[in-house]
Amino acid sequence: MIRMAIALSLAVSGAALAAPVTYEIDPNHTYPSFEADHGGGMSVWRGKFNASKGTVTLDLAAKKGEVDITIDAASVDFGHDRMNEHAKAADIFDVAKFPTITYKGAFSKFNGDVPAEVDGQLTMHGVTKPVKLTLNSFMCRTNATTKRETCGADASATFNRADFGVNMGQTMGFKQEVKLAIQVEARTPAPAAPAAP
Repeated sequence: MIRMAIALSLAVSGAALAAPVTYEIDPNHTYPSFEADHGGGMSVWRGKFNASKGTVTLDLAAKKGEVDITIDAASVDFGHDRMNEHAKAADIFDVAKFPTITYKGAFSKFNGDVPAEVDGQLTMHGVTKPVKLTLNSFMCRTNATTKRETCGADASATFNRADFGVNMGQTMGFKQEVKLAIQVEARTPAPAAPAAP
């Protein structure tokens, strides 16, 4: 009986460890940032988006998982008020018509037990195209403050903004390549509050 109880306990524990875990994006520690050419090589403009949400589902035992992120396009921030307003206008992000940018993908490569790559679809300015994310670092651990399991990553990618119809400056020689550098943290949901007596 004792042996059976121990075996059952181990089996349950193993199943729990193998089960997919869903993490919620922490908006206070997640900032998709980017850099793009200005003036055909004159300088590089760098900006970020201040508001994003979504989930990451991870099954380490099966070495698979999914990413689902939504970005508020109007939260674009270059650290320059006039440029921020221009970026929201119809000739760039056109946030009145396309208020969100989304990325949906799946982990496509692991280095050992660590996710290293995501194959996904980026939707921006009403256009959806494949974009591969490289995970330069990835780790999970219990946050000492929140006591919630938290995963974080540094991700990067490159794409052509003209492919998405965001081609402002192309006729003036502006390079259309955009480099992404994304800091992201996601955590398990907060435990439910105890029911009132």
